[in-house]
Amino acid sequence: MTTATTPEKGEMPDQIMGYGTKRYRTYVLSALTLIYIMNFVDRGLLAVVGPELVPELGISDTQFGLLTGFGFALLYTIVGIPLARYADTANRVWIMTVCVALWSLMTVLCGLATEVTIGSVTIGAFWILLMCRVGVGIGEAGCTPPANSLIADYYAPRDRSQALGVYAMGVTLGTMFANLIGGWVTDAFDWRTAFFVVGLPGVLIALVFKLTVKEPPRGYTDPAGTKSKERVDLREAIRELTTKPAFWLMTGGATVAAFCGYGISSFQSIFLVRAHEITTGEAAIWINAPVSLSSAIGTFATGWLATKLYKKYPGAIAWVPGIGLALSVPFYVFAFTTENLLFAALGLIIAGFVKYGYLAAQYTIGQGVVSMRVRATATAVLLFVANLVGYGFGPLFIGAISDVFFVNGVAELGVAVEELTRNQCHPRAIGELSDTLQNVCGAVYAQSLQSAMVIMALLYIASSVFFLLTWRRLDKDMVDRN
Repeated sequence: MTTATTPEKGEMPDQIMGYGTKRYRTYVLSALTLIYIMNFVDRGLLAVVGPELVPELGISDTQFGLLTGFGFALLYTIVGIPLARYADTANRVWIMTVCVALWSLMTVLCGLATEVTIGSVTIGAFWILLMCRVGVGIGEAGCTPPANSLIADYYAPRDRSQALGVYAMGVTLGTMFANLIGGWVTDAFDWRTAFFVVGLPGVLIALVFKLTVKEPPRGYTDPAGTKSKERVDLREAIRELTTKPAFWLMTGGATVAAFCGYGISSFQSIFLVRAHEITTGEAAIWINAPVSLSSAIGTFATGWLATKLYKKYPGAIAWVPGIGLALSVPFYVFAFTTENLLFAALGLIIAGFVKYGYLAAQYTIGQGVVSMRVRATATAVLLFVANLVGYGFGPLFIGAISDVFFVNGVAELGVAVEELTRNQCHPRAIGELSDTLQNVCGAVYAQSLQSAMVIMALLYIASSVFFLLTWRRLDKDMVDRN
């Protein structure tokens, strides 16, 4: 058992301010955010290089959806809860160090994916790449739960929402850097080199993190007199969560948002290349990177707005992101249907800015409705559901729908399915087709994916509804209000 000490009269308790000096807290938050950025650089790179990787390896949109989604998310989610349970008692800095090094090395191995023959057995490049992505997922499972737990101990409750908002910027900033680095390297060299360039620095970052970040006392910023067990039973943790409808409504909203967001982001580069006939680097650098920057600014801005409104309107932490998610829908639909590339970019930029407020909200609500002992477990449960359903099936859904529309479109134009595959419509291969098949490609090559992207964008409405319902319940379920 541990008990927070009571400060002497006239003395400002450290717990009120947070662990360490303000400068050191800022450094730790910066280090955690950098790791989260690297997390999403390595995670998102596959989507960036997709326009070149898909035709070279000869894979379908459904297979690409498996690589960017389910192949990564399955082990990511399964391993996430045990690691989070371990993070509730073990050294969180060590956990993150090992995991950062692991996912960085597996990212490097993605660049080596190729067909392998062992004896009489040939393993295709798709399966090799899938195994590497599984390894990346296992490593990245040890990032967010311990990071959130560390932030909760470094920052007092009143500052925690803004700190988590800064940390959440790693999602969009990581995506931005994945596009800037991956797009440039792919156009200048090739997609394999891009994996080497983004993966190798992670090993060094892991070492520096271990040497410079201190493990804070667990529960350091909790109010004086608060007592906690070293480890809470999983059944007890789940029992506490079942009494918090706000947690599950928020989880539903975050899951749908992840389903849509991961699906769209996985195929955005491929869509832009197919629909607007630009290069991988042009799509990544001139469109996806500005979209990611706008999203990062929006993440911070909406987190800041919710924090400012929180004292007067506690429900703002839920209804601000709910409104933002709803507003993103018309801009996404416009971006995916306009034939003007500039208008498409503007639509994506605005949509990204208004929708990402839910990232800080999901962690703030998840941490705020439970006791200190359950924080890491609550985060892990949230991520388990959101990532397994959202990340696992979002890209797969878009890829499968795209392939269905392509096959149906080809059949409707009187061409047998076995006569034409999507990769034959790629600009590097289409010249080998007859005029008739080239015309078919022109009609369905990009349009099939376009339809899938529009359908996915419309589903953001459901996410908005979940967050607005969370708002109605939040007042009853919040524990941490300081």
